[in-house]
Amino acid sequence: MDTFSHALWGKGLFGYRGHPFLALFFGAFPDLFSFGIYFFVRLFNEGSLQRGKPNLEDIPQWVFFNYDLSHSFVIAFIFILIVYFFNKHITFAMLAWPFHILLDFPFHTKAYFPTKLFYPITHFSFDGISWATPEVWLPNLAGIILLFIYRWKTKSQHSNKIKT
Repeated sequence: MDTFSHALWGKGLFGYRGHPFLALFFGAFPDLFSFGIYFFVRLFNEGSLQRGKPNLEDIPQWVFFNYDLSHSFVIAFIFILIVYFFNKHITFAMLAWPFHILLDFPFHTKAYFPTKLFYPITHFSFDGISWATPEVWLPNLAGIILLFIYRWKTKSQHSNKIKT
């Protein structure tokens, strides 16, 4: 799934308890930790941007490693547990991270960055449907719109109760 959608799902589902920007960040974090870093490395080294998805042969091995780490339930929940002991108030927003993984694993094919759910314990991945297909992308967009309409309506109803 695209990074922007992940960020919006994160904010919509986990950002309503006082940490909307953290939920937005953690919704996008797994992609930022792999492709985001790669984007800036390429921009700094080459000074140009490539449109479209790069060929697998052109991507450095560290991007695959970062992708596997950041797209693992094992790693995500270890970090969330550690943070819980220091600041439990932000851990709800951090749940946008494993939700990102949950959205990715059925919508990545084995041919291009399969999501290894339980890395480094196992390299198992699911051969899913590409998120770029209209059958996936359009319901994703509809879901995000419905979620934010729901959040807006519930916030409006909550505000009206406080005023009366």
